[in-house]
Amino acid sequence: MPNWGGGNKCGACGRTVYHAEEVQCDGRSFHRCCFLCMVCRKNLDSTTVAIHDAEVYCKSCYGKKYGPKGYGYGQGAGTLNMDRGERLGIKPESTPSPHRPTTNTNTSKFAQKFGGAEKCSRCGDSVYAAEKVIGAGKPWHKNCFRCAKCGKSLESTTLTEKEGEIYCKGCYAKNFGPKGFGYG
Repeated sequence: MPNWGGGNKCGACGRTVYHAEEVQCDGRSFHRCCFLCMVCRKNLDSTTVAIHDAEVYCKSCYGKKYGPKGYGYGQGAGTLNMDRGERLGIKPESTPSPHRPTTNTNTSKFAQKFGGAEKCSRCGDSVYAAEKVIGAGKPWHKNCFRCAKCGKSLESTTLTEKEGEIYCKGCYAKNFGPKGFGYG
């Protein structure tokens, strides 16, 4: 039976994808706004996508989850990267002894500039002025300032907040709006 309703189904949200909003990857279709890394929710394109089974990742998250581990596999010549992606929801195979945070309350200019930045409300990393967006009274990275449900980029005019998390108006209405007859 022909598909009279339009295009293919989105590999992320399952809704119909029409040609004007379609991105194709690995034989599947996605809405442009749904073509996001499964871990960090960054927008993907043909130069940044990495595929594992039916899952799509940015190359950075893919490397942290599936790439080689150990000395010499850092990000750049002669570096050792200890970030295994836990802040992005990636569970390491084995965990070394935990690092104990310091209780140093140094308020020098150096500490304020390099160690004392505000933390992003989504990923928990330091947010510096050049990449900071304030929303719902909290700091966010520009890339983390997205709807918690669909991953759509937000602006102060499209933002809604509930219990410390941010949503686009559509997802907020669907998930937290009034229910019943007459309320979509």
